[in-house]
Amino acid sequence: MKKSLIALALISTSALADEGMWMPQQLPEIADQLKAAGLELDPSALTKLTEFPMGAVVSLGGCSASFVSPQGLVVTNHHCVYNSIAYNSTPENDLLANGFLAAELSDEVSAAPGSRIFVTKAVENVTDQVIDAATAKLTGKARVDAIENNYKAIVAACEEDAGHRCSVSSFYGGLEYYLIKQLEIKDVRLVHAPAEGVGKFGGDTDNWMWPRHTGDYSFYRAYVSPEGESAEYSEDNVPYQPDHFLKISQEALNEGDFVMALGYPGRTNRHRLPSEVQDTFEWSYPNTVQRFRDNLDIIAEQTAEDKDAELKYASRVAGLNNYMKNRQGMLDSFADSDLLERKQAEHKALTAWVNSSAENRAAYADDLKAIETLLAERHDEARENYYRSLATPRLLGVAQALYKLSQEQTKPDAEREVGYQERDLPRYKAYMAGLDRSFDVTVEQAMDFYNLKNYLAVPAEQRDATFDKALGLKNDMSDAELRALIAKWYDNTSLTELATRNELLAAKPSQFSDSNDVFVSAAVALFPQQQAEQDEDEELSGKIQQAYANYMKAKIAYMHEQGQAVYPDANSTLRVTYGTVTGRDHGTYDGTAWTAFTTLRGIEEKATGEGEFNAPQAQLDAIAAKDYGDYYVDDLNSVPVNFLATLDITGGNSGSAVLNGKAELIGLAFDGTLDSIISDWDFNIDNTRSIQVDSRFMLWQMEKVDGADNLLKELGLQ
Repeated sequence: MKKSLIALALISTSALADEGMWMPQQLPEIADQLKAAGLELDPSALTKLTEFPMGAVVSLGGCSASFVSPQGLVVTNHHCVYNSIAYNSTPENDLLANGFLAAELSDEVSAAPGSRIFVTKAVENVTDQVIDAATAKLTGKARVDAIENNYKAIVAACEEDAGHRCSVSSFYGGLEYYLIKQLEIKDVRLVHAPAEGVGKFGGDTDNWMWPRHTGDYSFYRAYVSPEGESAEYSEDNVPYQPDHFLKISQEALNEGDFVMALGYPGRTNRHRLPSEVQDTFEWSYPNTVQRFRDNLDIIAEQTAEDKDAELKYASRVAGLNNYMKNRQGMLDSFADSDLLERKQAEHKALTAWVNSSAENRAAYADDLKAIETLLAERHDEARENYYRSLATPRLLGVAQALYKLSQEQTKPDAEREVGYQERDLPRYKAYMAGLDRSFDVTVEQAMDFYNLKNYLAVPAEQRDATFDKALGLKNDMSDAELRALIAKWYDNTSLTELATRNELLAAKPSQFSDSNDVFVSAAVALFPQQQAEQDEDEELSGKIQQAYANYMKAKIAYMHEQGQAVYPDANSTLRVTYGTVTGRDHGTYDGTAWTAFTTLRGIEEKATGEGEFNAPQAQLDAIAAKDYGDYYVDDLNSVPVNFLATLDITGGNSGSAVLNGKAELIGLAFDGTLDSIISDWDFNIDNTRSIQVDSRFMLWQMEKVDGADNLLKELGLQ
């Protein structure tokens, strides 16, 4: 029997007990729930970002992390530092395979270029400054330009405080804007990472699965100048001394216990409209899965006999595998759900509420209708440009970014587009440097051939004639002709050389125009069209921003009328989520109950000595000897490795500190179960489970296997 319209809508919109990625300043709204769940701190303490424990939580610009010592030691996931391990690895010294431990500060090595640690110092609501009275009257591109100018002025004023990185983040679909001020630590060093057979034990086979036995943890250290200021790498730099750091719990953790995660979740989509849900699950995700699968096959084939190339692409392969399995898991869950039906019912109920009074109609009706038309236009444009965007060779993308940068550098800094100002130059320099350890011509040529062959299969009238001309692409090219053309490109480019890329970072537009480099010439030829398309996109974006913000205003008012607190979708800003350590009665994939904890026994049972289950022999020896030390748990008759919880997390939460009710560290979030990752769109308490590495396993591995006594002492545990 079909659920009623109102029942479906309420199921879709109601916030359940453990649901929510809450902004710290929202926590007083749910203080009663937090205290009842087991939080022993005053919830208002979590709103103070420069005090304990929030002051210990940091961002890596894509992952979360935390200070765990007064000497700037930072703990996060192994997969969050994977690129830094790969960057420092060579065929002769494979840190990925063998792990890394700095016995002393002088042994620590620089993380991958561009690595950063961001310490949040302040958050301020700046909505009235971003959408001021003048901006509120604008629409289309004029609105986008005004918002950007206001954004730049706010950020510039904030960054007058040297050493800080500031940004303005959008909440509730552009309804609200907050200024985030962060200390930017630029000297980041790798301290300790277990062997890949620990940090990535189970590999892609176990990824998003339970039971899990992965030691997904590693350590960085933050360094600053002797004066305590943000600084680039220098031998004279000293460890950063944070105002606050987390202590590792010495108390037992049991099933049913309260836990909370503090971190920087990337993106969720729970407030999306039905048309966005449909477009994503019926078109975007299926195409993404197929593309990632094919890319992985190409990389595997091209690096099979080249260890150096394999190391260069190790981080990319890990990311592709992770996202491919994620998207496929979402597709499978969506196919077995009534998500779209509930979203449609929710939207109909909202529309009915809007039309229920003259006041509501006047405030919301026009934008509620407009947003659907505008989103349909954006969906059509995305599909039209899909194959061309994929067909752009990686070095052409580099050339386009550099040429755009050169054009913007002819303007005063305040007039440049966001992303091309002086504050952004370090990011470009880091990317250009990092390309040497993440790029191989043979692999890229194979990728280009695959992408361009798909692009050329599109009817000529649907392709981009300017793009074709710039790259010398023609109708009915044979495979041999296409391969020959691609090879010719790489024979006539010097963008593979770091010196060339660095020269272009400071080049004037005229120097690009005079270049004979094939990718640089193509970038120059494509620039006018690139700018025209950007203008068209901004015209549409401005209309969407205006309508979407008012749609969210209506939705919030509707939910508040039902007595519900409303958290915004995740947007890579600091959030708090809470839940309990909890297994599941039924495991979707193995038909058995899922216990809350896994143990060392599972490592021993899974270990094969090769591939994804190649546990280090020293670890297996310690397990066989039952050398459990202080980390033994009677009820488990072993040492816990990973545990399940009902924490509401997503990508970006990787490395998030998981704390007990006293705000002591008891683990790190690193994954979710495959059938629950659709919670990015649709939270369901019955199957949503996050996966954490237990701090007791981290400490056992460090003491009994890796001999990291220096770090255990620094952590105050020896």
